[in-house]
Amino acid sequence: MLNVAVVGLGWWGRIIVGLLRGHARLRVAAVVDPNTEASAGFAREQGIALHARLEDVLADPAIAAVVLCTPHSLHRAQVVAAANAGKHVFCEKPLALSRADVRAAVAACNANRVALAVGHERRFEPPIEELFRMLRAGEIGTPLQVEANFSQDKFLDIDPRNWRLSPGEAPAGPLTATGIHLLDLSIGVFGEAESAFASVRQLGSPLVNGDTLAVLLTFRGGGHALVSAMLATPFVGRFALYGSHGWIEVRDKNHPEAPEGWEFIVCKRGGRPERRDFPPARAVLANLEAFAEAARGGAPYPVPQAQMIANICALEAVVRSTRSGRVEAVEAAR
Repeated sequence: MLNVAVVGLGWWGRIIVGLLRGHARLRVAAVVDPNTEASAGFAREQGIALHARLEDVLADPAIAAVVLCTPHSLHRAQVVAAANAGKHVFCEKPLALSRADVRAAVAACNANRVALAVGHERRFEPPIEELFRMLRAGEIGTPLQVEANFSQDKFLDIDPRNWRLSPGEAPAGPLTATGIHLLDLSIGVFGEAESAFASVRQLGSPLVNGDTLAVLLTFRGGGHALVSAMLATPFVGRFALYGSHGWIEVRDKNHPEAPEGWEFIVCKRGGRPERRDFPPARAVLANLEAFAEAARGGAPYPVPQAQMIANICALEAVVRSTRSGRVEAVEAAR
């Protein structure tokens, strides 16, 4: 059993606590939130000890790991502090907001020999796993281009002062909310990005940080990714990979918060598109379980650290491009 502390009891932190309730290998032994008045009722209902400070759980020898569901700008310092305390770290996306910060976070975990995982649950969706299997097996030939969209309207009703809507915590509007997942998957396909050209606009909502994002990425090893993300339209999720011998498209039936399954379409040269359905699966939980396995010394966490760093390098370039209006180079991960 891996005892974890969930840090941050906003929307997503509470979902994580609920997912892990009664789990055979992961136990939420404590929760942390500086607003103890707002969080006390939830912690009491769950029967979990509530702390106001991260330092409280880092000093507890019974806690083996932390799950960080906190504002993005805090991630570097919190990951480093947890690693230095010998705690394994699962950090919600994005892992950091700059190349310097993500490299420091990864280095601290490696120096202290603790596992590091990131909340990119899309990698753990069964149809995405099948897409990567087919890609590695050469079934669609050389990967040429990704076209992807992950949009939602869940932020329209939250308090405009919420950190998820602030320019400092969420630069480029939808980027840190949903677009970052698509950057991650594109890097999983092509490797490190080389350049980014991006635009963010406020077109259909009161979200002054922008509600509509479009990104064109090029990659050092070849290929392009066309990524879009919106915060002013009902949920839609699509990830399509085009190769020299065929293409694959994955369509979500509902938000990952409450999955209802996926439509999986494959078309190979000389054939017609073939469709099949994937049943619902708890990809968020599968990600946490992979983290627990790595923390216990089992199978390594399946997302390479080089790709974790490359993702934030791409994020940083996208943000720069939305501000400059120009194509921006992506710094090398190493």
